[in-house]
Amino acid sequence: MNKPRILVVEDDNSVKNLITTTLKAHDYHFLTAENGEVAILEAASHNPEIMLLDLGLPDIDGIEVIKRVRTWSQMPIIVISARSEDADKIEALDAGADDYLTKPFSVEELLARLRVTRRRLQMMKSDALNQSAVFVNGDLRIDYAAGCVYLGEEELHLTPIEYKLLCLLAQNAGRVLTHTFIMENIWGSNWEKDIASLRVFMATLRRKLEKNPQSLQYIQTHVGVGYRMMKFEESSENKKGEY
Repeated sequence: MNKPRILVVEDDNSVKNLITTTLKAHDYHFLTAENGEVAILEAASHNPEIMLLDLGLPDIDGIEVIKRVRTWSQMPIIVISARSEDADKIEALDAGADDYLTKPFSVEELLARLRVTRRRLQMMKSDALNQSAVFVNGDLRIDYAAGCVYLGEEELHLTPIEYKLLCLLAQNAGRVLTHTFIMENIWGSNWEKDIASLRVFMATLRRKLEKNPQSLQYIQTHVGVGYRMMKFEESSENKKGEY
């Protein structure tokens, strides 16, 4: 897979140098921007495939950068920020960020996040080409046209809410979905009381998807933030555990 071009938006020179040195060492092409306005201009004029974005920029907040970029682009945005509170992560993810990496971070973790994002990019490109009515992820298969879900050869019997949750996660595989995003898409509201219902439905859905402790773990919990469907490239015959 060809490595994508990355826009690094960071005003701290030491952090920027760490990121760009890492990218260069691993043969990534990259652009840099030191403030939000330049980042938006670079994103619009050079069409990078991934953005690494600091939130604490000198001119405009990174959240505003995400919102403005999202009006015309769906490129993956990975936030890299010293803001470590759940509320900060939720705000960024709700604004349209795809992932959130907290400073200080390791080079290995940054590279791992980029690998996951590259796989998601490849999946998005494949989906755009195929426009398949069937979603396949490991042993999981969703036939959207028939409204049926299979795990291997077994058809799963899901409630309407469980099915809607599964489809929402599948359509955003690899991306962290916040509680607010999920509740607004499933129930049309984000009331506090709905979080308890969401947890119950997610628990029952998990039990149906992950009956065997040795099977693929499809749904990853981000405590206090939301959920992500893990993306698998192989069936459970060849690969076990979390991706």
